[in-house]
Order: sequence, then structure tokens, then C-alpha cells
Amino acid sequence: MSRVIAVVNQKGGVGKTTSTINLGIGLAQAGRKVLLIDGDPQGSLTDCLGFPEPDGMDTTLSNVMLNVMNEADMPLSFGILHHEERVEVLPANIELSGIEVTLVNTMCRELVLKNYIDRIKEAYDYILIDCMPSLGLLTINALAAADEVIIPVQASKPSVRGLQQLIRTIGKVRKQVNPHLKIKGILPNMVDARTTYARGVVDLLKSGYGEQLKIYESIPRSVRMEETSAEGKSIYKHEPGGKTAEAYHRLVGEVLIDE
Repeated sequence: MSRVIAVVNQKGGVGKTTSTINLGIGLAQAGRKVLLIDGDPQGSLTDCLGFPEPDGMDTTLSNVMLNVMNEADMPLSFGILHHEERVEVLPANIELSGIEVTLVNTMCRELVLKNYIDRIKEAYDYILIDCMPSLGLLTINALAAADEVIIPVQASKPSVRGLQQLIRTIGKVRKQVNPHLKIKGILPNMVDARTTYARGVVDLLKSGYGEQLKIYESIPRSVRMEETSAEGKSIYKHEPGGKTAEAYHRLVGEVLIDE
């Protein structure tokens, strides 16, 4: 069965996009069929995978969601692009910000993305949604469509403090819209293990949430990771033997254990 995973945090700069990309490509390397959905009007995932000028694209997630809202016919492959690292991508651009406004007056507004994903999910083993840094209707749509949530968290105390609000929102979506939604785990990201501060934040995560939720092994801070966004490739291709690639391989293995 296909698994739909939303990569969510209402804070920006925590590595949602790089986590989505490298988890997805790692799953593809393990032989799984993977679709990455860019759920952010900034088009970060689209841009980081090397697709030029997202704002100039004719067909993106916004067109797909409009078609669903208007009950228009479209082929299953509508808008989906192929990336050289064996994943498929549904891109996004600034037009997606207008969709959030349109959703306000749409019947069953929380379920538009779910209706789309239900149509295509049999074609994939994994569908990963890179959510925008907010808890607005687009993020609620992603949570309503997802089976599981992975929460990347930067190794900083403000980022950890914001977890409570996000977990409450996920609980509301579970109660009101998607009773099958569960938090897969928290991913400490961009962790500089050489510093006492970063290690302390990870310990804070484990002590505060470790009994209820899975805390994944930390993804280290890496200059090489920052370079991948400019090159449109994964960390596996940019620095295949590096510590960050190894950390993502371990994350992929942990996700695959639950199959």
C-alpha cells in the first residue's frame, strides 16, 4: 500500500525541503516508486531539484487543485515531472498562494489535496509532501491527505518550543478530519554535534517527547548540503560518502522498517 508522508513544521529554515528531497530520493534508491509534492508557494522543492523558474511553469500543484475543486477531468500524470534521480515531482509556484484563498470558499476545503492523492496513490509506494512554513489551509490539506507526519526540527530552543503548537494542530486534524493520521517521528536537523548547545537541544527533544514519539537520529549540519540546493541534486549524488548522506541513508532505513 502507498504511504503518504507530510513533512511539516510551521517554522521556516528547519530543513523541510532538503529532508523531503533526500528521504524521497533515498527511498527511490531502495527501489520504491516515489512522488514528491511541493506544497509551498515559494516552490522551494521545485527549485532545489533543479527545475528552472518555477514561477514560469504552466502546470503545477495549483492547477491540479483547481481541477479537483472544479471537478474537471485530468490524466493521472497531469503536471508530474521526472527527475534524473528516479523520483517524480509535482511542482509548485507562487500561484499556489492564490489557491489558499480560493479554498476558503470551497466545499470540503480540507480534503481537496486528499481527493487528488486518492486518485493517484496506487501508482506509488511513497508520496512525500513538502509543506509550507505555516499552519494554514494548504498545510491542513496535506495533513488531511497524509498517513504519517515527519517533523524536522532545527537544533535550537525556539524551534523545539514551536513543536507544541504543531502537535496540537495535528491532534485537531486527527480528531476532526483524518483519524488515521499519526506522527511518524521528529527529525533533529542541521545539528552541529560539536557544540554543547546543539547536543543539549537534542537531549531536550528526547526528554520532552521521546516517550511518546520516535526521535530519529540527527542529521548533521553540512556545507555540502547547502550546496545541493544550487545544483539541483541530492546529497547522495553531491557527496555520496559524506556523513550527511550516511545519516539520510539511516533515516531511509528507519522508514522502510515499518513497511
